[in-house]
Amino acid sequence: MKMMLFLILSLGLMSCEPDVVKPAGKPSNLQTQLTVTNGEVHVQASADSTNFFTITFFDANDTITVETTTGEAVHVFNTSGTYKIRTRAHVLQNDFIELNEEVLIEISTGSTGAPTSGYISPLSYPNYTLVWSDEFNGSGLSSDWTYDIGTGSWGWGNNELQYYKQDNAVVADGILTITAKNETFNTSNYTSSRIKTQGIKSWKYGRIDVRAALPYGQGIWPAIWMLGDNITTAGWPACGEIDIMELIGGAGANDRTVHGTVHWSNNGSHAQYGGSKTLSSGKFADNFHVFSIEWDANSIHWLVDNVQYHVIDTSPAEMSEFREKFFIILNVAVGGNWPGSPDATTTFPQKMFVDYVRVFQ
Repeated sequence: MKMMLFLILSLGLMSCEPDVVKPAGKPSNLQTQLTVTNGEVHVQASADSTNFFTITFFDANDTITVETTTGEAVHVFNTSGTYKIRTRAHVLQNDFIELNEEVLIEISTGSTGAPTSGYISPLSYPNYTLVWSDEFNGSGLSSDWTYDIGTGSWGWGNNELQYYKQDNAVVADGILTITAKNETFNTSNYTSSRIKTQGIKSWKYGRIDVRAALPYGQGIWPAIWMLGDNITTAGWPACGEIDIMELIGGAGANDRTVHGTVHWSNNGSHAQYGGSKTLSSGKFADNFHVFSIEWDANSIHWLVDNVQYHVIDTSPAEMSEFREKFFIILNVAVGGNWPGSPDATTTFPQKMFVDYVRVFQ
């Protein structure tokens, strides 16, 4: 009986011994494929006998390292130049082989006069799919856009001073340029352009990114915004309005402050709620920035360069406008109730440069 018990204990002890880990060898055959789209670099690495990869992007004074088991990593460089990328294939953290490469980034806006630097957003986000975009790579506006023409009613409802024409919106060198000019046309002293996707493209929910460099100065009012598809039947503000970005140009902080706002009908009365983002220095005309919203059935978030600065809860029943489809509008207004008129400090022409508009859902 004692011998049997000893045998059982011995077998139990033997079965609890850990498996012997074999010494690991070094990875081999490390290869990378680099894909460059404007400032975005996509790395796909592969290697034999590896457990994971670390991919390091050396971006000016910043060092960004991505650890990945798939060998895939993405980084966006915002300025033209030559940059180093280091890829390591690991068995263990300190047991690896590496490959160092250089990549040339050229962020060019041709002869448009647009800035050559600024934030660039990625081409993909987790849990989102790119469903529509305009990169403005042709020689004119695509058929997804149409124009507002003229002075509207009461200066587009805001006592604005410009006459909207087609001619002031030009696509060249991968950039849409909307130009506000100090020129007489019909009875107006200023001209500009306002384009929209109304009746052609509209969306309900998602993330919208617009990369733009903005005009500046007293009386200048650029906007990237949306209106509900049902504006022709419901009217404003019952159709709802989402202002992705507005800037009221002028002295002080005006040229470096953008606003994100919604407008709706609250039991028949106009309601609005907004927030703002101010740069620590410079102005929004100096570089490209990406103005975004993330919008779902319950909320809208506003972001500049992928940093949130404002949010609203749209779940109340009286905000049902924001659970319908909206279309996109891009324009530069001159004068109006909010900015006031241009003065002696305002220089013309003023231009809004748009690199792309992207919709993810």
